[in-house]
Amino acid sequence: ALVGLWPEAGPGADAALWTRHVEVGLWADGIVIAPATAQTLSRLAAGACDSMLTAVVLSARCPVLVAPAMDHDMWHHPATQRNARTLEADGVTVLTPASGELASGLVGDGRLPEPDEIVAALGPWLAEARADDGQSLPRTPIRGTTDHAKTDSPAQSPLLEGEGEVGSRPPEPVATNPSLSLPFQGRGPRREERSQASGRTENPDDSLSGVRVLVTAGPTREALDPVRFLSNPSTGTMGFELAREAARRGADVTLLAGPVALETPPGVTRVDVTSADDLHREAMKHADADLVIAAAAVSDYAPAEPSDRKLKKSSDDLTLRLRRTPDVLAALGARRTDAQTMVGFALETHDGEAHAREKMERKDLDWIVLNVQGEPGAGFGTGTNRVVLLGRDGQRVDVDTAPKREIARHILDRVATRPRPGF
Repeated sequence: ALVGLWPEAGPGADAALWTRHVEVGLWADGIVIAPATAQTLSRLAAGACDSMLTAVVLSARCPVLVAPAMDHDMWHHPATQRNARTLEADGVTVLTPASGELASGLVGDGRLPEPDEIVAALGPWLAEARADDGQSLPRTPIRGTTDHAKTDSPAQSPLLEGEGEVGSRPPEPVATNPSLSLPFQGRGPRREERSQASGRTENPDDSLSGVRVLVTAGPTREALDPVRFLSNPSTGTMGFELAREAARRGADVTLLAGPVALETPPGVTRVDVTSADDLHREAMKHADADLVIAAAAVSDYAPAEPSDRKLKKSSDDLTLRLRRTPDVLAALGARRTDAQTMVGFALETHDGEAHAREKMERKDLDWIVLNVQGEPGAGFGTGTNRVVLLGRDGQRVDVDTAPKREIARHILDRVATRPRPGF
């Protein structure tokens, strides 16, 4: 175990121990910090080098992922949010903490993301790291759209015991002091070079500059009485990640958000709504957006006669009369122009693709994103998802399980690169 940054000095001490943090940083294919406390985020964002952990990260040439875990108010404190944004701008992958019961006894955001979400986040950037070492692997496997030949990984030497790695190119020189012997002298380009090689940068771009984007997200609530409502388990995460990614690409983003416990993404204009009627009213104000992404899980029915007082138990059963709510996406589609791009979402329990394509035609959409329900790591209430993108022109893109932020990138890569005329 590597704990102290400075080893004990004395007769016979190994001089290489003084550069152990450099060796480990260059040796690693990836670094995962889980859990990452508020203190750790602060030190990493500041570029501190006062521990083995921070020194290794500063020496690393590989992707770095942090999984924050702390109390709700600590996570939402402006300083912590600022540190998380700084790390993201530096190319670090920052997972969104889960919500639930915390060590303090409170309930809120700050729980360590589930192991499956952390593992799902590792695949894309480890694949990218291997690709930069001379292999041809996609950032995230996408069946049906890419044809990458997978090869075995290069032989790796045990930690700090081998004589270097076997690869398709010679190692990069690192040490300028000939007295230092570093057995692992680089595994590829630094993070900013790797991003360029993969065709995408972690820093904000302007590919959607000047484009007006409308995103709907989260559930709606349809009141039974002042304290009860009909709704669904949507957390709004997918829609919020789409809004975040569109803003990152320079778009002018309006986010219509149902009742969710999520922070507004940077650069996004947020409008909170509650019911399907609220969402319909606000959506019509932005019906001329260049790109419409309807990710909200809108209730199809609402109580026809909600009570203005709490309903009391008066019998063993209760009969409710429901009314249809406004079809927000159909209303937007009815007002669309050829210069707009319309994207909808579908979640089905059976015959998913058939139902999704029928919905796409009926509502005049260019794309529909089919959520794969019933599989581990997909659907409502998870930090990851697996989706199938279906295009009006017959395209079918199957995106494997990945964090929802990565799914958002794949969706926008598709829907925002083949716009209608005038987009």
